[in-house]
Amino acid sequence: MNPRRLVTAHDREILRLAVPAFGALVAEPLFLLSDSAIIGHLGTHQLGGLGVAGQALSTLVYLCVFLAYGTTAGVARQVGAGDMRAAIRQGIDGMWLALAIGAVIVAAAWWAVPGIVDAFGASADVAPYAETYLRVSLFGIPSMLVVLAGTGVLRGLQDTRTPLLVSVGGFGSNLVLNVLFVIVLDWGIAGSAWGTVIAQTASAAVYVAVVLRGARRHGAPVRPDAAGVRTAATAGVGLLLRTAALRVVLIAGTSIAARMGDAEIAAYQVGFQVWTLLAFALDAIAIAGQAITGRYLGASDVAGTRAVTRRMVWWGIVCGVLFGLLILVARPWLPALFTGDGDVRDLLLASLLLVALLQPVAGVVFVLDGILIGAGDGAYLAATTLVATLVFLPAALAAYWTGAGLVGLWIAIGLWMGTRMLTLGLRARGDRWMVTGAVR
Repeated sequence: MNPRRLVTAHDREILRLAVPAFGALVAEPLFLLSDSAIIGHLGTHQLGGLGVAGQALSTLVYLCVFLAYGTTAGVARQVGAGDMRAAIRQGIDGMWLALAIGAVIVAAAWWAVPGIVDAFGASADVAPYAETYLRVSLFGIPSMLVVLAGTGVLRGLQDTRTPLLVSVGGFGSNLVLNVLFVIVLDWGIAGSAWGTVIAQTASAAVYVAVVLRGARRHGAPVRPDAAGVRTAATAGVGLLLRTAALRVVLIAGTSIAARMGDAEIAAYQVGFQVWTLLAFALDAIAIAGQAITGRYLGASDVAGTRAVTRRMVWWGIVCGVLFGLLILVARPWLPALFTGDGDVRDLLLASLLLVALLQPVAGVVFVLDGILIGAGDGAYLAATTLVATLVFLPAALAAYWTGAGLVGLWIAIGLWMGTRMLTLGLRARGDRWMVTGAVR
């Protein structure tokens, strides 16, 4: 086969999956953003309540993202092995697991709502609104987790367009329902929560309908299989630990920046939002990596796995360099878009320089992370992410203790990313992660 044509085929495959995945990733944060825009007109305390409740919900859902990642890898392997019936069956097991976890979270968190709100430091004026929003939103947790698992099923089936359409539809319905319940019917912050719950439930129903249609087409059973659900849960343990270690870094970084001073936390927040926005694009390539890697390994195509891995890493580096250059070009004007405080602007200028320099590293890390997730290498990812976190924490604390400020904190983030790139790169160069066949 002509190498040029092979490369072109890989590029087209990566873009076919990555571009819609990017759209879906960008659409997801719009749920809370639209809620914020509407609740902000109710008052400061209501908006603060949304902020506290939103952080609690985001933490719960973020920790369960393994439902999407693990399902993607497992389903893609079965697709690669040519067994669509088993692929759908494995996806259904993941969705049953999501429903069970969601029910447990609702039962456990319902009584803990006041304590959760208090743990996030809500004031006496903000707490009642946070508790109201969180209590209502808990009813949407099972649907949110089913959406995660359903997204994983479709990604594993090499379909990222349907999740994009569902995300856009969910955002649109959420916006309409929030306007109706909060502004027209005057239900207050509870109305916003109910609008989001209904939109999430509708999105989950779409995923269930799509998967059930696939089950009928391929003759896959839809009843819960205890062994299959246990397998899905076991496969997700490594990814859960990986995600928890990542969350520690995010929380610690924000906490340390807040202790440095008001200007520091303001500048860090803006810089990290820029980082997060660009991470969506890089994560889209990683999602393509999950789906493609799982399929190639399921088909026992080691050579193809190597070839597409190299190409995805190349895409990660190129995108990282382009994003870094984009930040450098926009850097002189970006701070003025967010603040009029001279101290914050100066801190943000220094931060953005480091954010730009780290983009190529981030490109490699995100892509390799996605590839190894697709390979089902969760145990290695958990261990090495923990190692990287242990590198970050003392470096970040040293930045605080020595007065190195935000520059020191971003250097600590650079050490964290560098450690992840080193450990992921060493793994990718070897063969132990390339376990072939329908089941890892």
